Amino acid sequence: MIEIIPAIDLIDGRCVRLTQGDYAIKKVYEQEPLDMAKMYADCGVRRLHVVDLDGAKAKEPCNLRVLERLATHTSLDIEWGGGIKSEDALRMAIDAGADRVICGSVAVDNRELFASWLQQFGSGRVILGADVRDGKVATHGWLKESQIGVEELVEDFLSSGLTQLICTDISKDGMLMGPNFDLYVALQQRFPAVDVTLSGGISSFADVERADELGIRAAIIGKAIYEGRITLKDLERWLQNV
Repeated sequence: MIEIIPAIDLIDGRCVRLTQGDYAIKKVYEQEPLDMAKMYADCGVRRLHVVDLDGAKAKEPCNLRVLERLATHTSLDIEWGGGIKSEDALRMAIDAGADRVICGSVAVDNRELFASWLQQFGSGRVILGADVRDGKVATHGWLKESQIGVEELVEDFLSSGLTQLICTDISKDGMLMGPNFDLYVALQQRFPAVDVTLSGGISSFADVERADELGIRAAIIGKAIYEGRITLKDLERWLQNV
């Protein structure tokens, strides 16, 4: 059964959601990150997806105090991304409580370094984050375009032991119009040894059910929860059957 991973995006320590990765189009929510995390845990959620949007722009983690609070006050498996450009940054995130660390830009800009992290820290801890716009991977908080496709990027790291991929379709992110299911089905079929996580576009629980039917292994849900399209009761009912 598909794993549901709620998302918390952070700017200045607060929960926000962007639309199509545009920092100029953001909505700030009143919920505190720790309060949100505790509500998810109470529903039976096991893993939490947290993105340090300040860190993505600054090229180094900026919200580690929030990470420390989440790790200290919940038992959630926390995957953390944003600003992981150096081994020091990777270690800082782990030391602050991240169970898994998402690396995106560095995997494009310095492939040898990312491959070494997979081997040194293990594929269970290091996740490849590939954010896709018009078929190409975008980096640096979605502000820069590369010329590499997600399939090519994954291929590059299979020999280094890659087992986890989070792929975000930027065109769908924050739009509440449904995911690009074809993208994720194709990726999972091409790379069966890699756990592919859908990110971007989940608009209702029908999308979750459809992803499950298609054999997608995990899905990140953000704005649909904040906007009430998917309720905590929905999550709880689903997770009770897992």
